[in-house]
Amino acid sequence: MTISQSVEAVALPETRIPRPLTAAAFTANFDRFAVGPILVTVATALHVPLTATVALAGGYALAYGLSQPVWGVLSDRIGRLPVVRTALGIAALAGLSSAVAPNLSVLLILRVLTGFAFGAVVPSSLSFVGDAVRPERRQGALADLMAALGLGSGLAGLFAGVVANWLDWRLVFAGPALVALIALIGLRGAVEPERPAVGSLSAQLTAVLRAPFAYLVAALGVIEGAVLLGGLTFVAPALQHRGLSEAEAGAIAALYGAGTLVFTRAVKALTTRLAPHLLAAIGGAFIVLGYTAAVLAPSVWTYALVATLLGAGWAFLHSTLQAWATSVVPEARGTAVSLYVAALFVGSALGTMAGGSAAAHGRFGEIFGLAAVVTVPLTAAVVIGRRRFTARG
Repeated sequence: MTISQSVEAVALPETRIPRPLTAAAFTANFDRFAVGPILVTVATALHVPLTATVALAGGYALAYGLSQPVWGVLSDRIGRLPVVRTALGIAALAGLSSAVAPNLSVLLILRVLTGFAFGAVVPSSLSFVGDAVRPERRQGALADLMAALGLGSGLAGLFAGVVANWLDWRLVFAGPALVALIALIGLRGAVEPERPAVGSLSAQLTAVLRAPFAYLVAALGVIEGAVLLGGLTFVAPALQHRGLSEAEAGAIAALYGAGTLVFTRAVKALTTRLAPHLLAAIGGAFIVLGYTAAVLAPSVWTYALVATLLGAGWAFLHSTLQAWATSVVPEARGTAVSLYVAALFVGSALGTMAGGSAAAHGRFGEIFGLAAVVTVPLTAAVVIGRRRFTARG
């Protein structure tokens, strides 16, 4: 039995996720997804081209991703909750400052800082679940957490569209900052479960660097981030390109969150009946179907279908990769999970930046078509890799 297997064999409690931690994860996702529906509005208000404001989404995602190794190592050494508390404080200050930024340059710096801080929340929450829940029940527990994340991403689009259309786009940044403060206060009395003691920093990093599956999961995370999160960024701008307002585009993009919320319930029910690699295959099929429909028959309705099926893909495909990431190196779980999440959001940033020029010229079919094509080998790789990992155990 390997060290990883012996660590996972330890009887784990089934601790409920503290509600303030769930709220923190909700807020981190909310803040990240709120920018999509207001990119056009910000460009108009600050008198800059859309290609410039796309950097707000791409820079945020890049900072979010690159922060993961820092937060992951810290969470293994000082604990999940201390890291989350620190990050929420920084994110709240940066978010409130974003609401009064005088120009795009200052706003971009503040959004990058906010992304760097919020980057700690979701992987630390995932590691918390990994510490608290047995492997055979873990994907179901993660589905509960993902339901909150899906709700956050869905409401973000709706909130951003409505606020930007009828109030002030700057309030889109202030809202999640205030919720982060509330979550920070609520976490004061939370206690995390026991976890295996970590060795030296070098031993902690070596455990991850010597795990071949950690590299595979990270590589798959880059591609997943580009095709799923990168493509999702352009759903609201594509709707606005067809003449919809910020509020209308935000409401339709919010179907992603609704899809995630509904389909995570299906995933939780199916985790005891279907192997993880089969769940991944279902998720990949949903993503390809959505993008293909948008390419073949671009319309408001097919873009709504894209948003919904991306939520389904996130529930099935992403939850499989996410649960896998919590199991590849149990003795350095926070570091391993952070590597995967870093890869996911670096991929998201690359996908967003790569599509910026096409989006500026209204060529959304090119973006969605390429995403559909790349999703096919991604899904095949996840299915094969996850099946082999399970057989290895």
